[in-house]
Amino acid sequence: MQRKIIHIDMDAFYASVEQLDFPELRGKPVAVGGAENRGVVAAASYEARKFGVRSAMSGVMAKKNCPQLIFMPPRFDRYKEVSRQIRAIFLEYTDLVEPLALDEAFLDVTENKKGNPSATLIAAEIRQRIFETTQLTASAGISTNKFLAKVASDYNKPNGQKTINPEEVIAFLEVLEIKKFFGVGKVTADKMYQLGIFTGLDLKGKSEAFLIEHFGKAGGHYYQIVRGNHFSPVRPDRAVKSVGTERTFDENLSSEIFIVEKLEWITADLEQRLKRYGVSGKTVTLKIKYSDFSQQTRSTTLPYFVSEQQLLLDVAKELLYQERLKNSVRLIGVSLSNLNSEQKKAVAVQLRFKF
Repeated sequence: MQRKIIHIDMDAFYASVEQLDFPELRGKPVAVGGAENRGVVAAASYEARKFGVRSAMSGVMAKKNCPQLIFMPPRFDRYKEVSRQIRAIFLEYTDLVEPLALDEAFLDVTENKKGNPSATLIAAEIRQRIFETTQLTASAGISTNKFLAKVASDYNKPNGQKTINPEEVIAFLEVLEIKKFFGVGKVTADKMYQLGIFTGLDLKGKSEAFLIEHFGKAGGHYYQIVRGNHFSPVRPDRAVKSVGTERTFDENLSSEIFIVEKLEWITADLEQRLKRYGVSGKTVTLKIKYSDFSQQTRSTTLPYFVSEQQLLLDVAKELLYQERLKNSVRLIGVSLSNLNSEQKKAVAVQLRFKF
């Protein structure tokens, strides 16, 4: 049976909530995050995006791009409150809801509670319900699998939707720019450009063996999705893949000695999160973001499950001293994966904007 999948994505969610709660911000460029030297943009309103302000951008750069930018501190409790309202609307239509974050989710409406055979009409109705309930807008993508629905939801943002019907899938993918393929980031896109792959049609022209040779296991995935094949179902309870904590420092750190001190706090916080969700794991990953915004990860897999702070700290320090730092460091993170349970509730990395 042909599935009917909807991807709902709230429009500039964090920033839009701030503009909703503080009317004086409406129509103005707003960024959620920190404006100080070590601040990072978590979300930007569409007014701010016109000036090139984007999430993960430093507060200093964002202010340089848009001098009139208004920074608001994040209020995650408030965002979660609104997210719960939105999730409740989803569940009125189907129990097959797979949240990706507070502001987006996949819905399988092949068989839905409303008995509506049109996924396009359901998406429009959900978006209207969200607006009536929260006064916030959402965009939607509708198609036969999660990959296509995700790509489609970006097509008519903000406050729009796009349906890719089964008979339109191949033609749509062939003309789609490779950088717009969900899961193809900047580094991968640049590599594809070097290989002469600029559109879906170019990608489709490469053999599976060629793609695996150049992109490893992901190559097989690219070979399938450009042909409209993506078989991952909508999972209401996604298994935990990793639990992590990371910190952005007030000042760049240039010595491992100072970083070890921060790792003690980070691993203590990680231990608390692991206990809260009742999981432990074998693979410890250290994430390092340098002052030039380049990023590095170092991982090791243990022969046993761990969740205790001291063990996590010992492994994190080993990874830190594995090789010399390339530059001064602005962010450190520690995560645990290869967990002992695949049935637990999904857990996201807890971000900290200052340390």
